[in-house]
Parts: sequence; C-alpha cells; structure tokens
Amino acid sequence: MDIKEALTIFFQEDVKDGDHTSLATIPAEAERQARLIVKEDGVIAGVELAKHVFHFVDEGLTMERYLEDGTNVQYGDIAFTVKGRAQSLLKAERIVLNLMQRMSGIATLSRQYADEVKDLSTKILDTRKTTPGIRYFEKWAVRIGGCHNHRMGLYDMIMIKDNHHDYAGGIVKAINRTYDYLKEKNLSLKVEIEVRNVEELKIVVDDDRVDRIMLDNFSPEAIKEALELIPATFETEASGGINLKTVRAYAETGIQYVSVGALTHSVKSLDMSLKAY
Repeated sequence: MDIKEALTIFFQEDVKDGDHTSLATIPAEAERQARLIVKEDGVIAGVELAKHVFHFVDEGLTMERYLEDGTNVQYGDIAFTVKGRAQSLLKAERIVLNLMQRMSGIATLSRQYADEVKDLSTKILDTRKTTPGIRYFEKWAVRIGGCHNHRMGLYDMIMIKDNHHDYAGGIVKAINRTYDYLKEKNLSLKVEIEVRNVEELKIVVDDDRVDRIMLDNFSPEAIKEALELIPATFETEASGGINLKTVRAYAETGIQYVSVGALTHSVKSLDMSLKAY
C-alpha cells in the first residue's frame, strides 16, 4: 500500500478545506510541542506510522521516539514527543491517535495469542476480517504483535471456501475449475481449500494439486484424527471460533497454522492521548 495515498484519503475525510478551529484560534507562526501518553497497559504499535503522518502534514515537524513498535507499555509511558507548528500538530493529532490506538489494540491482542503458543511450532494467522480502508495498517499491527498475516486480499491467493465448492457443484469441480483458470490466466498462486468434515477431507487428499487444507470448525480431537489422514505434502490450517482459551489446544495437535479472525474484528483500541506540554 502507498501510505501517502492512504493518508490523503484520511485527511480528505477529516480536514477537507481546512482545520478551521485551529486556523481561527492559533497564530500561524506559533510553535509548540506534544507528547504521546499511553493510558493503558498493552503493546504499542503505529509509532513508525505516526512519523509518516506528521511528515505528511508538515515536513517541519520533528519527532523524538522513546519507544519502538512492539514494546510492552504501561499506563503513563511516553512513546514520543513531537514539535513544530501548533496548527500542524493539531491537524495531525486525531489521525495519529485513531491509527495508533487501533493498531496498538490489535498488537496487544496478537501478542496474547502469540504468547499462548510461543513454545510450539504453530503460527497464528489473521484473516480478511478487517476494517475497510485500513487493512494494511491492521495487518501491520498483527505482525508487530508477533502473529502472522494470511493473504492480503482476494488477489494474492486462491482460497476455496464452502460457498465456492457449493456454488461450483462440489469440491472436485471447484478444484478442476481452479487449475483450469490458473493455467488460462498464466497465474502462479497458492491454493487452499476449506473442508467441513472427514468426507470432504478424503476427497481433497486424493488430489495433490492443493497446497493447504483448512479444517474448518473441527474440534482439537477431530483435528488430531484428520492430521493422520493428511500427507506431509499438504500444509494444514485450523479455523473457526478459535479463541484465547482454546488456541493452545489447537496448536498442540501439530497443526501448522491457526487462523483467528478476532485478531482484527473483535479488538478494543488501546487508550492514549497526544498532549501539549
């Protein structure tokens, strides 16, 4: 993603023809400084992005970092200070806070998931259950927290889910049509297919063209049994309602990947403020 392009959209939404309050009340030549204060324990994310925001608004703004992305933080910690034209600081303030609070909430939850399986080989993945317009930043936060990204969108991987093979007329037809399509378009994309039960799994393992099998809404016990049927040539992934209380049980089955939509769709933003001093 082009960060400047995204910021252009964000500021068009927030500022349009001007921050009239600041323009009306603050002298154009006034210079001030502010600091980013963390108001809740968690994992900080978006510090690097904040620098981009400030420089997008005004290249004369200077930022001094005290904390790096991925740092565990506590109430009262100072992430950075920034100084320069007061009007510019006020113009950038809300965009910086909105992005950092959201990203830090995601990074905090991602760290909790990563810590649950840190002694195991399983990788925790995010999903496409993101906020439209800021997926790039949310997935960046997932990585900062210690988890991993699944596909970025519909364009960079083939993922045949239940609706796809139902609409296609069955799993076999969905797979055949997929590889006909890839050949016709001269595309080289990884192919993953979702299965809902052992019967569907047996159909898929008979076809060596698929790269990864997603076991959807399988219990940990059912996954253990399913893994015995899956040759090592396939990558394996578990998905469906997995949470912090259950993720370790899934990882202990030996599954390679566990995808968790909650990393981005059920997150509480981390509280923080940008205050003049």
